[in-house]
Amino acid sequence: MPTERVRVRRLPKRASYERAVLDAILDAGMLCHVGFVPDATPVVIPTLYWRDGDVVYFHGSSASRMLKAVTAHDVCLTVTLLDAMVLTRSAFHHSANYRSAMLFGKPFLVDDDRERLAQMQLFVDSLYPGRWSTLRPVSDVELKATRILGLTIGEFSVKRREGGPEDDPADYAWPVWGGIIPICERAGEPEPDSHQPGCAMPSPRLNRLS
Repeated sequence: MPTERVRVRRLPKRASYERAVLDAILDAGMLCHVGFVPDATPVVIPTLYWRDGDVVYFHGSSASRMLKAVTAHDVCLTVTLLDAMVLTRSAFHHSANYRSAMLFGKPFLVDDDRERLAQMQLFVDSLYPGRWSTLRPVSDVELKATRILGLTIGEFSVKRREGGPEDDPADYAWPVWGGIIPICERAGEPEPDSHQPGCAMPSPRLNRLS
């Protein structure tokens, strides 16, 4: 059973506590928001993330005071994917189709250099398969300047909406358009810089962008 902290109370029929559903959402997204409360002031950090098995990782600068503070607090890490806008015959019933996930716990610092380097490679290759091996090796200075945090998947909840409009029965005859407008992120045409215009362009992992 889900804990009180993760239980979805509003429209619980849209909730899921299945790990496979959570993993599918995490693997489809790229951007998360990490919320915590240092010194009684709420803070939410938007950042890119990646999943490796039972851990969700995110990174930032070693000089970041906020990232240093994160490991001392419980956090709520959220991921939201907007799939469609839902238009109904009344303003009240307009909605959106979405997939969202909330993870709770205390992050840990990845302090082993080999593990940090391995996670940096996984992060880059999760976005652009095979790109890591083509890049200039990471320097010691760059490695020390990068802070990687992990959040072990424990307490979590998922909430989703899918399908079309849900009007009041009497409103379906109202003469205004109803339906869904799909929303998707996609990779645009790559725009190379001027330094090496002849190099091959990368191929992003499109299933994370559509």
